[in-house]
Amino acid sequence: MTRKSRLSEREPGSKPWLGWLADTALILYFVFALFPVAWMLILSLKPADQLFSTYFSFTPTLDSYRTVLGDSEGIPFVRFFVNSLVVSLGAVALSLVVGLPAAYASARWRFKGSENLMFTLLSFRFAPELTVIIPLFVLYQKLGLFDTYVGMVWVLQLVTLPLIVWIMRSYFADLTPELEQAALLDGYTRKQAFFRVALPLVKPGIAAVSLLAFIFAWNNFVFPLILTSSRAQTVTVGALSFLGGDRPKYNLTAAAALVSVVPPLLLALTIQRYLVRGLSFGAVKS
Repeated sequence: MTRKSRLSEREPGSKPWLGWLADTALILYFVFALFPVAWMLILSLKPADQLFSTYFSFTPTLDSYRTVLGDSEGIPFVRFFVNSLVVSLGAVALSLVVGLPAAYASARWRFKGSENLMFTLLSFRFAPELTVIIPLFVLYQKLGLFDTYVGMVWVLQLVTLPLIVWIMRSYFADLTPELEQAALLDGYTRKQAFFRVALPLVKPGIAAVSLLAFIFAWNNFVFPLILTSSRAQTVTVGALSFLGGDRPKYNLTAAAALVSVVPPLLLALTIQRYLVRGLSFGAVKS
């Protein structure tokens, strides 16, 4: 059907200019939302002698990326990058191991106080991190977990575990119990029914919630700021190291920030076929 024929089928009282106005507003918002990213890209490509000019005409260079990735400023950004990968992937993996059975159990078995227990778990996710950071700092100093991978993976469970349990609970609740009951009648144990029947059916949800949990763990700032110093420091804190000194190096900070965006972006592109279905299936039920 041609555009002309579609326009001719519109109702007499329709106002096509409203559609154009809405499209224009969306485009303007899109430009507004992406402008900070574009400005960071421009900053990262500017040479040091043109850094503080507001003109868009400049000689682009990749020196900022070479400096950030080459450790020429004495700031081990590559190590911070690897730390973020290890900590974020470890936190998500541990949360999946613990959270998937917990979500399945909370969806299948209800008991007195179960909802209160789930809301208590959810409160850990939405409570301000500053409310627990001081006692955590003291405990980490006493237990030897300060500035360690284990300590960061453990504390990030406050971020990732409630998210995984609550979202995956909705996926398991959407599955009809008859599927598992049929597996039990065929001789499966409850554990086998969980791994061979329930989990394969919620793969899109696992992909979606893993990505969300990874992004939240990767972007966390307060915990690595207070509970690490150098060995386990992540990119969210390490990127700010370029702002120190007599003259802040905004081009290096912008380059470090853009490099740190790469892992979540690649992960999202890798699992995008699961992501669309996963975010639209079961995630709105409680």
